[in-house]
Amino acid sequence: MRITHSMAHAGMAVLAGCLLVSHADIGDSLPNPFPQLIHLFQEDEGNLKRYYRFGHSKLDQERLGQFYQDYQARLNEIPFDRLAQDGRVDYLLFQNHLERELWQLSYAKERVTEVGEWLGFAPLITDLVEKKRRAIPVDSQAAATVLNALSQSIAGSRNAVVKKGEGLSQVHANRVVRLAKGLRRDLSDWYRFYKGYDPSFEWWNEVPYKAVEEVFTDFLDVLGKRVGDDDVVVGDPIGREALLEALRREFIAYTPEELIAIAEKEYAWCAREWKRAAQDLGFEDDWRKALNHVKSLHVAPGDQPALIKELADEAVTFLEARDLVTIPPVCKETWRMEMMSAARQKVNPYFTGGEVISVSFPTDQMAHEDKLMSLRGNNRHFCKATVHHELIPGHHLQIYMQERHRAYRKLFRTPFLVEGWALYWEMLLWDKNFHSGPEDRVGMLFWRTHRCARIIFSLNFHLGKMSAQECIDYLVENVGHERRNATAEVRRSVQGGYEPLYQAAYMLGGLQFRALRDELVDSGEMSEKAFHDAILLENSIPIDMIRAKLGQKPLKREYVTDWRFYDQEKAAP
Repeated sequence: MRITHSMAHAGMAVLAGCLLVSHADIGDSLPNPFPQLIHLFQEDEGNLKRYYRFGHSKLDQERLGQFYQDYQARLNEIPFDRLAQDGRVDYLLFQNHLERELWQLSYAKERVTEVGEWLGFAPLITDLVEKKRRAIPVDSQAAATVLNALSQSIAGSRNAVVKKGEGLSQVHANRVVRLAKGLRRDLSDWYRFYKGYDPSFEWWNEVPYKAVEEVFTDFLDVLGKRVGDDDVVVGDPIGREALLEALRREFIAYTPEELIAIAEKEYAWCAREWKRAAQDLGFEDDWRKALNHVKSLHVAPGDQPALIKELADEAVTFLEARDLVTIPPVCKETWRMEMMSAARQKVNPYFTGGEVISVSFPTDQMAHEDKLMSLRGNNRHFCKATVHHELIPGHHLQIYMQERHRAYRKLFRTPFLVEGWALYWEMLLWDKNFHSGPEDRVGMLFWRTHRCARIIFSLNFHLGKMSAQECIDYLVENVGHERRNATAEVRRSVQGGYEPLYQAAYMLGGLQFRALRDELVDSGEMSEKAFHDAILLENSIPIDMIRAKLGQKPLKREYVTDWRFYDQEKAAP
């Protein structure tokens, strides 16, 4: 459909009206200082992190720690009680962010210390790269002496792994590999900086540097045998205390064990719905037969882009017909599509989205079995929920709005909001009968069951109660994943690419939004559309803070959430 100037103007007028209401600071005696303060903080932090970028360096850790403490002092000078609700929310978010950053510096130091005996050579590298960073002229002969000592020290660490390897767990060996590879990159950058520019440098250092490279390779090979081959998923559990700290920083008033219990209750609801869908498809109570039937309903290779466009248009039409959320015309007009590479599908077996939706489907480079699993895992009915999750009303609409409203709050980005918003729409559209038959219900149930399973396996993994392989088996046996896809899901969850709570945040964030909807929409305080538009104007902050803003909840400087958002009586109807 052609978008006219008047249509675009009308759409933005609706958003402008919402913005005026949400920004009202009636009776406020102190303008909100945080947009400017947070902008300055982000610019300063960016400079410092680009300069003090060696995570293993004591100097870097101390400098960043001092930076966060300096901003804490600036924050404490702001009179909290004179701020309007918007300012109080920003104050608490910034306070929480600074405390989180300081805790993470301390925690990272502990993680390095735990494996420090295997990285005794690290200070030699750190000293070289810190001198280069400060532009201290290199003493080529002295540098060669350091490199000679370094190769001996790395060889000592290598021999220690061989002799005492049983004392180095697979998890710790994997951590040492990551840290050692980072140190090796730092050393390589140092060497390339001088090589070819300082005539004496290469004469003194070429041979000792090659010796370091050789022994580094040997060291990593020995460690690799402790970890396993590239197909082995290891991960690095953070433990219960770190999980509790992470939950507190997300304004979640539950323990990991309580969240697992919530997921199990939601999973039980999914199991009941699986049986109903299986019966409607003629498979009695056998959900696996129903799932396998739906997995076979994929389009032919080459036809997936057309299906994605069809499903995206279907979702927008459904939303607009029911007036559920404002969709700016430019947002609706400008999403794009790309096909995901075979290599990337090893980590992301399904779609990712935003302005660009990246579509998983078999490529000519895949092995035959992998092609079949990709076809089955990205069938027509799985895609129905995936597309609106990634585009509209999910991530594309969400990111479009975040770039335009309270953009400074992107500093406080949380997966409970980002993924919770998209998952909430999966739940709401289920309730509004977006599905057009039992096959669609199976497709939507697969994802909802998967979100429950993500809480169960990811939290149990970080509690040390499940291994990575047990997580993979759990997804295959209890959700119905293809094993290749289950392996990719667990790999992306536990190998450091995502924060530990990320996978749990989908369902939990969706449940938070559902509870907030009960408070504000079902109570009659807001319409559905006003509720959804108001959330989009608050940016990517914890949902508990959105609740405080929209509900005008009393806030104190020492605020600690007590929101128990999961109503056992209303849960999983």
